[in-house]
Amino acid sequence: MKMLIAIIKPFKLDAVREALADIGVQGMTVTEVRGFGRQKGHTELYRGAEYTVDLLPKVKLEIAVSPEMAEKATDAILKAAKTGQIGDGKIFVYDLGQTVRIRTGESGPDAV
Repeated sequence: MKMLIAIIKPFKLDAVREALADIGVQGMTVTEVRGFGRQKGHTELYRGAEYTVDLLPKVKLEIAVSPEMAEKATDAILKAAKTGQIGDGKIFVYDLGQTVRIRTGESGPDAV
């Protein structure tokens, strides 16, 4: 089993979700997060005062897939989330040691 963790721009969430559904991914966990990379934030003007926004809003997706699906899912995320601008995000791929479905006790690929 593989765990994909993708950090993407919030407005790309629907496109990524649809792309993953099209290839057969059946579930994911979505978390609203804040962070920065090369983008390093930006300055904004609010009521005449300039301030720096260091941590930008992002969306974190966590997706458990079979090893065969990992590359297809990674490609789907890449195509759907890409804008060509700095700050598009990253995808991390981990090996999962074990997966267990709490309701039934199934483990391994059956648990996903």
